[in-house]
Amino acid sequence: MAPLSLRTLLVLLAVGAAPVFAQAPTRTEAQRDSLYQLHKGDFDYLLGEWKFTSVSKEWGKGQGYWTAVRLGDGADILDEYRVVGDSGETYVLLHTLRAYNAALDQWELVSSDNTTGLKDAGTGQRAGAEMHITQKFGVSTPNPTTWRIRYYDIMPDRFSWRADLSKDDGKTWVTDFLTIEAERIGPPHAAVQLTTIPEGAAARQ
Repeated sequence: MAPLSLRTLLVLLAVGAAPVFAQAPTRTEAQRDSLYQLHKGDFDYLLGEWKFTSVSKEWGKGQGYWTAVRLGDGADILDEYRVVGDSGETYVLLHTLRAYNAALDQWELVSSDNTTGLKDAGTGQRAGAEMHITQKFGVSTPNPTTWRIRYYDIMPDRFSWRADLSKDDGKTWVTDFLTIEAERIGPPHAAVQLTTIPEGAAARQ
């Protein structure tokens, strides 16, 4: 099967996430704009290219690469998380779309690993100098899990990440189930524009 184009992936992520994040507006336009301006850069530290090492209580030590790009002129971010072996073979490939919802004052995320569809959704918020996320994975499988994720010690050239895991919908937790140390290996990319406007098109409208 041919790999999905960026445009196709974004359309599928957006359509698949719509029912998960349905809600009624709860704030005025001015309030939403104020919150958007305050939080639109919450995940900017993730932009660019990273190499990471990890330790899992189930899978042991790991390594991989993490790349994030901004979509257009807004706050939305698409990232690719790839776990690789010593010879560069891919073991895990996960794409996540992150979008800020000013009506609810929260980030909303949906992830796809090309096999489980678009049910792996979550929410996130800034907590001081950290970013906290709660997200479900494997929702379409017989064994879904819930993850409590923290990004912390965030610096321009590195960050730390750790997650607790629950297999019983939050009743019990395995603390520090997975920890990650990431180091920057590439600067932020230019924002991705999916639409190319022909020269002079705006003037003709």
